[in-house]
Amino acid sequence: MAQYNPRQGNTLGVEAMFSQIMEAVRKSQLEISELRQETLELRQANASLERQVKEGLHTNGSGSRIATGFNTPVPGSPNLRAKSPFLTPASIPALAVPPSIHVPSPLGDNSLISFPFSNREIPGFYVVIPAGGAGTRLWPLSREGHPKFLLDLTLKGRSLIQATWDRLLPLSSASRTAIVAGPAHVKGITEQLPDLLAHNLLTEPSAKDSLAAIGLAAAVLAHRDPEAIIGSFAADHMISGDDAFLAAVAEAVEVAKQGYLVTIGIAPSHPSTGFGYVRLGEKLGMPNAPNARLVSSFKEKPDARTAAAYIKTGNYRWNAGMFVTKAAFLMDLLKEYKPDMHDGLQKIAAAWDDERLREKVLGEVWPELEKIAIDNAVAEPAALDRRVAVVPATFGWDDVGDFSSLADLIPAESNQPRILGNSNLVLTEQVAGGIVIPGSGRLVSLLGVDDLIVVDMPDTLLVTTRARSQEVKRLVKKCKEQGWKHLL
Repeated sequence: MAQYNPRQGNTLGVEAMFSQIMEAVRKSQLEISELRQETLELRQANASLERQVKEGLHTNGSGSRIATGFNTPVPGSPNLRAKSPFLTPASIPALAVPPSIHVPSPLGDNSLISFPFSNREIPGFYVVIPAGGAGTRLWPLSREGHPKFLLDLTLKGRSLIQATWDRLLPLSSASRTAIVAGPAHVKGITEQLPDLLAHNLLTEPSAKDSLAAIGLAAAVLAHRDPEAIIGSFAADHMISGDDAFLAAVAEAVEVAKQGYLVTIGIAPSHPSTGFGYVRLGEKLGMPNAPNARLVSSFKEKPDARTAAAYIKTGNYRWNAGMFVTKAAFLMDLLKEYKPDMHDGLQKIAAAWDDERLREKVLGEVWPELEKIAIDNAVAEPAALDRRVAVVPATFGWDDVGDFSSLADLIPAESNQPRILGNSNLVLTEQVAGGIVIPGSGRLVSLLGVDDLIVVDMPDTLLVTTRARSQEVKRLVKKCKEQGWKHLL
């Protein structure tokens, strides 16, 4: 009779376990391959839609082309196109207000959604545009004194904050559009937005993250109009598909009226590790907001595997940091989750329209306010209490968070780098991918290098690879440490 050999049994067990592991790896690789193909198809479809939107035309069944009626204004003549992403007041074309025509757009689960007003303006709706941050991942193009929202990153003659203003102005008018910014950026903002009313420029003494900025606007606007509904939209994001965007905002306003903090969830085009995610919950079943759902939970920036898993479920959207709510309701949430912040902002709001008293109260209260994001402080705990909703949307969106994402937004010839600026100052031979920004006036020459990021400014030259574009902020930190702060 054969005897049992413990060593042999152990060897067989290890081999079986190894076979199971290899089979699991093989299945994972197949799933990842399928997901990559699905993502590629989605990105191609999105790129095609974005091209149509940028052209401002759609084609009907007869083959004729129809204007959408609302796109971010683009200068009508090539002579107005900027040679540099830096805008000066003299180079900014006059503000163009789009016509009050609405074309329904596909959104979420419903093939069409109508705009619920006779024109674009939404009664009682106030736009809030937080304009903060230095855009350290876009250094040295973006600087502390001239951040990315003041730059024309598409070379269409309008900066990011101007494009945001153009996009949102029809919903609220200049009288109900407020901007929250730091003292260093007030001059640049007022030069670029001459129609901004002085009392709607809310200057925060120092950066305190998104909760203090949005909370300040909510407190001041609630003090002026207790029934105000506010929508917060970052100054430095790029959006394509304005009709779908406007429809999503209008739907979010309807949900906000029912006592919710509402975010707009962006359909992910790829498993990004650079964005947070929103998990969709149950439908709210509102007639005027058929796509609205509860937010099941907010997810922090995931790793690549987790992001891919999120997209595969179909139940996740990118969190773009857009919030729509009653100003008074946001203050109620602050009172519950961040009472010290609530009390401080209420004191500031009560004194805001008295300039002398405002400065005194700001000096006493603002330094003590907590520096925290609205997502962590309010949205996440409120979602657990079923008080946060999401409107899934179909428009194109990008936060232009680094040079790699910027490169995706700039057209280029096949197997050529993207060029932001005067293409006559860039000479290439056997170069593919990447982005070149000739900002110094010198000739930039590249030979046999792919996917490089070259930012040539008068005082600074940055060269890195596209794969490491997220790490540019490490150089910014090093500049501070080694005495080059004046270049930031």
